[in-house]
Amino acid sequence: MGEREWVRDGRAVAGWGVGYAGFGLGCGLSGTALWSAAWLGWVVAGVGLAAVGAGWAAARGQPGRWLTWVLRVLCGLAVVASWSLLMDVVTLLFGQAVDSVPDAVHKALAAAGALLLAGTARARRPLAERPATGRPAPSPAPAAVQLAAWAGSLAFLPYVVMKLIWAFGGSFAGVSGDEMYASYVHNGSSGLWLALERRGLDGTVLLAAIGVFLLWGLVRPWGQVFPRWTLPLRGRAVPRWLPLTPALIGAVTLVPYGVVGIGYLSLCSSGVIGIRQGEWATPEQALEVAWVGACAFAGYGVALAVATRSYWRRTGGGRASPKVC
Repeated sequence: MGEREWVRDGRAVAGWGVGYAGFGLGCGLSGTALWSAAWLGWVVAGVGLAAVGAGWAAARGQPGRWLTWVLRVLCGLAVVASWSLLMDVVTLLFGQAVDSVPDAVHKALAAAGALLLAGTARARRPLAERPATGRPAPSPAPAAVQLAAWAGSLAFLPYVVMKLIWAFGGSFAGVSGDEMYASYVHNGSSGLWLALERRGLDGTVLLAAIGVFLLWGLVRPWGQVFPRWTLPLRGRAVPRWLPLTPALIGAVTLVPYGVVGIGYLSLCSSGVIGIRQGEWATPEQALEVAWVGACAFAGYGVALAVATRSYWRRTGGGRASPKVC
């Protein structure tokens, strides 16, 4: 990557930092809570200012490993801040309102920053550590990664079966399809969601199918080129950001959501703590449904993280010098 690209990426990071710091400052001055904490806006402002400094240094072409590490630390903070963005995206896709607009905006800003910071940190690596330039030939992921993809896909099966049973009017965990539909109406689900449910098409099942498609696109060669039916783009390489953006958002959201959820449910199942029943009539019902969801999200999330790392390395993001077309 040349000096011009460094300047461009550095300016992009600095520009994002200005916007992120401004958002945090606005929240801090107005007393707007982020993640239920009024003081968090000031932390966001501090991270944004640090990004401005790092971006300015990158744009000036200043060498040194310290800059790479600063960019990586800021990227990690941005990744943590974007946690659960996927849930907000799903909510908006089905015409429902998010729980907190400031939180949703914060997550979206953080996710954009994570991508910018990751790209700039990679560009600032010492020359000897950078991958070969050019677009590597499409290649499958290693066997272990594809095995993880199978595990992640199969982890969704119990969840899909549970949702389809309700969508077709059956009963699961002592709850009938009509009772589940009534709960959707009570919770303010959108008309699109309710229409799909009435036709036996649960919205989350459709999203799970898209997620599995994304997962296999990350581990198979066809995921690195547009398929033949996309006639205007036939045979062209897929831009790396196109699958990586939803993959990173999904992994960052689902891995902690599922893994922490399994830990919580393990404590509940062993009687150490009691589960929050929510709308479920008994703790047993809540546990049965929660275990199905947590295992699906954890299994798929971990597989997605593994596949994303493999895709990144196979398309030129790793340190190894891949074969170039």
